Amino acid sequence: MRLDQSRESENVEDRRSNGGRAAVAMGGGSLLILLIAMLFGADPRQLMRMFEANAPAQRAPADPNAPPVNDEQTVFIRKVLGETEDVWNQIFARARLEYEEPQLVLFSGQVQSACGFASAAMGPFYCPADRKLYLDTTFFQELSAKHGAAVGYI
Repeated sequence: MRLDQSRESENVEDRRSNGGRAAVAMGGGSLLILLIAMLFGADPRQLMRMFEANAPAQRAPADPNAPPVNDEQTVFIRKVLGETEDVWNQIFARARLEYEEPQLVLFSGQVQSACGFASAAMGPFYCPADRKLYLDTTFFQELSAKHGAAVGYI
């Protein structure tokens, strides 16, 4: 399939500028609870995940090494998503239904979703709680480096 004439989807949220990291604000009360829990043998990593899941995400400073918003990879991803939206909109329209286009979140390394904290090790995933697709763009480099997959964009 050639994508050079395909439209780009507008349903893409790029979180790579902050390195995919969400900073977690922990007040003194949270630290006190964490210390007390550790004294009673609770796993501090599990408690940190709870704090991360429930704390409001704050943007980390922009990463100066982040790829530009319209780099070759991002344009390719937007065009593939645009193609899927066009196809599914046509299929649903024939059935007299309305297709709800998903939002695609691009991240790098790790991300906070409504389904919890996710790392690049998970690969691409869909979170039904926020109806978003998540794609770690370093996934393509990993496929190439670890498995010899050819990675190219049109």
